[in-house]
Amino acid sequence: MDMGLKGKVAVITGGSVGIGLAVADGLAAEGANVILAARGRERAEAEAERIAGAHGVKAIGVEADVSTTDGVDAVIRAAEERFGGTDILINNAGTGSNETVMDAPDDKWQAYWDLHVMAAVRLARGVIPQMRRRGGGVILHNASICAVQPLWYEPIYNVTKSALMMFSKCLATEVVGDNIRVNCINPGLILTPDWKKTARQLTENSGGDWEGYLQGVADEHAPIKRFGTPEELANFFVFLCSDKATYSIGSTYFVDGGMQKGL
Repeated sequence: MDMGLKGKVAVITGGSVGIGLAVADGLAAEGANVILAARGRERAEAEAERIAGAHGVKAIGVEADVSTTDGVDAVIRAAEERFGGTDILINNAGTGSNETVMDAPDDKWQAYWDLHVMAAVRLARGVIPQMRRRGGGVILHNASICAVQPLWYEPIYNVTKSALMMFSKCLATEVVGDNIRVNCINPGLILTPDWKKTARQLTENSGGDWEGYLQGVADEHAPIKRFGTPEELANFFVFLCSDKATYSIGSTYFVDGGMQKGL
């Protein structure tokens, strides 16, 4: 199936590892040129080089902390200077938290707000003028099932991802007339390095069986009884970016192995 993505320019934040990297690979496999934005220059550039060689597209790595205005500006500038603008923006950068409401200091709340919400706001303001010039575009927000069905140990993550989901809805309404489609994806249990890190933290004082902990999480929460792979999730991102999803606007989609219990 031709997804209509050949020659498109896609910016993926958090693009050098996990879900972001899988999405970059998936888009590149369909012929899209990709910009991998990440805090680590060496990894981003190495993965970009690998993707370019594997898929025959143009790919660059950009060192950028998108929780800062300087980092966002670096990504927007790279898209303009290297490709003449952006067709697709994947707001994926993020990480789990691990705290309680009573113990978490203000600066931790602010740091996650900047990473999960303001990064998406600032990037949208930067790339939407580029998309308008190019005739339209796609913006996807990688939120989380925790936006609506929170996990007890990461209230900051839960709250900021919920805010990201609402921002996605608001932005979709604002730019639909510019032929820019905005949607949100709420993944369930996806086996990323972040999940492995969290599992190690939670089991370090109880024997360290982090793999057993993750299986227990899957058994408890996901009817499918396993974590999804980043590649399984990336397939859905690629579809929503494609010209096969042109009537999908302002929605939130759960890709969660049945984890979401509500309507």
